Amino acid sequence: MNAKDLVIIPAFNESETLPSVLADLRRVLPGIDVVVVDDGSSDDTARVAAASPGVTVLRLPFNLGIGSALRTGFRYAVAEGYQRAVQLDADGQHDPGEVPRLLEALDGADLVVGSRFGRGATTYEVGHTRRGAMRVLQLALHLLTGRRFSDTSSGFRAFDRSVLEYFAVTYPSEYMESVEVLLQATYEGFRIAEVPVRMNPRAGGRPSTLRLGLAYHYLRVLVTLFVRTSRRRPAPLAIDHDVERDAAGDDPGTGT
Repeated sequence: MNAKDLVIIPAFNESETLPSVLADLRRVLPGIDVVVVDDGSSDDTARVAAASPGVTVLRLPFNLGIGSALRTGFRYAVAEGYQRAVQLDADGQHDPGEVPRLLEALDGADLVVGSRFGRGATTYEVGHTRRGAMRVLQLALHLLTGRRFSDTSSGFRAFDRSVLEYFAVTYPSEYMESVEVLLQATYEGFRIAEVPVRMNPRAGGRPSTLRLGLAYHYLRVLVTLFVRTSRRRPAPLAIDHDVERDAAGDDPGTGT
């Protein structure tokens, strides 16, 4: 970790879990800068974030979705001169103790994904429907990029300066944007790595998939992936990494 590292936390109605997330983060990385992007919350998310020492709060006027919240965080990172950033959820699923592992992996990559399903990761249980949908997305990305990703939808990620600058302008705004990001980053020639991480059960709040229509969003992502591919051919890219090699032969497990 260095003085130009930032943790970006998008948050929508997460006042229940955010204080413990911020406390855990401070315990593990007491000196790291943190920005919470309040995505139009109707609860006390902004207030509890501002009450945590050293946390910058950016408030969106109404709920724009996680993609727009993250783009706001990336723009802040670029404007303030940060060289690296980590995306961390406000609901307690992402373990702050894994942030150093993601940042360390940036020494050999431009974008690092914290994988829930690579060798060394903890077991992450979800239902059969999501497991099947995830495998479809894995297959689609493999067909379109030639790459195998063990976790296409993990939102626990680290970005170097070049990726921050790129996604400050181009980060997709739709739900399940994390899958599209892998396609975009591959086509732009960024080096992508996965590292196994611990992932906790959701500590509170309501999963967004319940209100947005999971089936619709999986279909939308698949259509978007193939439309993007029809407009641009992928750039060749290779990176040697344990999780990527494991993904070719291991059962990716369950979840999205």
